[in-house]
Amino acid sequence: MLTLVLIHSFIFQWTNYIHGWQDRWVVLKNNTLSYYKSQDETEYGCRGSLCLSKAVITPHEFDECRLDISVNDSVWYLRAQDSDHRQQWIESVELHRADSGYGSESSLRRHGSMLSLTSATSGYSATSTSSFKKGHSLREKLAEMETFRDILCRQVDTLQKYFDSCADAVSKDELQRDKIVEDDEDDFPNTRPDGEFLHNNNGSKEKLFQSLSPKGINGIDFKGEAITFKATTAGILATLSHCIDLMVKREDSWQKRLDKEMEKRRRIEESYKSALNELKKKSHFGGPDYEEGPNSLINEDEFFDAVEAALDRQDKIEEQVNNRSDTFNFVFFNQTSISSSLAPPHDVHRFSAEVEEMVQNHMTYSLQDVGGDANWQLVVEEGEMKVYRREVEENGIVLDPLKATHSVRGVTGHEVCHYFWDTTYRNDWETTIENFNVVETLSENAAIVYQTHKRVWPASQRDVLYLSAMRKVLATNENDPDTWLVCNFSVDHDDAQPTNRCVRAKINIAMICQTLVSPPEGDKEISRDNILCKITYVANVNPGGWAPASVLRAVAKREYPKFLKRFTSYVQEKTAGKPILF
Repeated sequence: MLTLVLIHSFIFQWTNYIHGWQDRWVVLKNNTLSYYKSQDETEYGCRGSLCLSKAVITPHEFDECRLDISVNDSVWYLRAQDSDHRQQWIESVELHRADSGYGSESSLRRHGSMLSLTSATSGYSATSTSSFKKGHSLREKLAEMETFRDILCRQVDTLQKYFDSCADAVSKDELQRDKIVEDDEDDFPNTRPDGEFLHNNNGSKEKLFQSLSPKGINGIDFKGEAITFKATTAGILATLSHCIDLMVKREDSWQKRLDKEMEKRRRIEESYKSALNELKKKSHFGGPDYEEGPNSLINEDEFFDAVEAALDRQDKIEEQVNNRSDTFNFVFFNQTSISSSLAPPHDVHRFSAEVEEMVQNHMTYSLQDVGGDANWQLVVEEGEMKVYRREVEENGIVLDPLKATHSVRGVTGHEVCHYFWDTTYRNDWETTIENFNVVETLSENAAIVYQTHKRVWPASQRDVLYLSAMRKVLATNENDPDTWLVCNFSVDHDDAQPTNRCVRAKINIAMICQTLVSPPEGDKEISRDNILCKITYVANVNPGGWAPASVLRAVAKREYPKFLKRFTSYVQEKTAGKPILF
């Protein structure tokens, strides 16, 4: 028996779709896993527990911090602090589970299905009768054993009667002799020549001794019974020897049957594990992996509440991070460094034609005024910022184009596009991305980027692969300002194929900026107070999978204005006090 130690620590547990992951004090003791809301609650009783004897421990396929523990229909979704912490818990749970002895090979042997010798040799055993259906010889020998038993019991009774009769006869004969001797001690009777009878004074005969005849007392043939008894015992021994021979001959057959049963059990266990794994891919209702879809058991209101709660938690975390940060970690740059990072407008690479087409489309259509277009709906208006939406659905999937206009003082279009395009600063202002990497650099101002976004349960996690290019478009009219533009549109790449982990979204996004300069008073130099950047942001996003239309539209209405204000504030803070880059 292994010596099991008490394991306890804080670990995150999935609660429900509203509250998500919550930290819990989890204790592993005596083959039982229990959880408490806090460490102080341990003396008042646990809020839930699992017996680990039949538990199935499953490390998550993608999340290196998560493990699921299930017993029948009860599933605990746990998330450790890091991968080492998760491995420590897995090993501890497996150790306690193994110590319980359930499911081990030794447990199978303790509950083995082989017949015992007693059950095999008993004529009244239902097990032996059914187990030897093919062993007719052995069954016949067992019947013979029953017959020998009955004969032997009768012979024992007969011999016992014989021995009792002999003892009674000897006792009576001794009493009679003593009486004759006492009554006629001096008058000895005449004795017959054969010595069988005595004569008394009256001349009558009395039988004193009874010679034992071959039939014995009461007609019992003692010699014959002895011979029969010997023959019966010899028959029993011979039958037992034959039974043993038959059992030995059938040992191989039983071993083969046992091996076949063991193999059958192994295949069933493998099938069970395979079915269990398939079942786990279809996550339990209410679990953190419960998939979105048009046949989802979560109704639209619950879906909306879950997404809203998840976004609120993200906002709270972001606010806490900002409050703890006294200042930004600035990456200083000067005008020369930015200029050197930009290639000429018409750099050449294998996607040059696609980039040129996208730039022309955005310059033609994205800058058109939406005021007179009834298809565009104004959904948000906050100061200089306005957000429009046009409702479009295709095969039940919401594909609403969004368009936002904004004016920001103190920054130029070049600066805004630079910070929007350069992945060096991406994590400073983008809060929805889990991770990203540059798959391929096409030129100094064009690259293919892969990024995964944080999952907002119960929606599936999304990823996107897109080409990001920054361009300067010269004005055709000398009175119009030049335009800086960043366009991001989805492409395919062999090094970033879609996976089952995420739903691949498709995007076509553009950040279009124009710088307006108001002349300074007198001979003063142009300062940031004299410049205004007009921003047009357009987004066409195909989420790649189903989600309720009301949820997608509500999220877009909530998140796009927040994103635009957060990003422009970041650019203003980064460029404050720096030389102006037109």
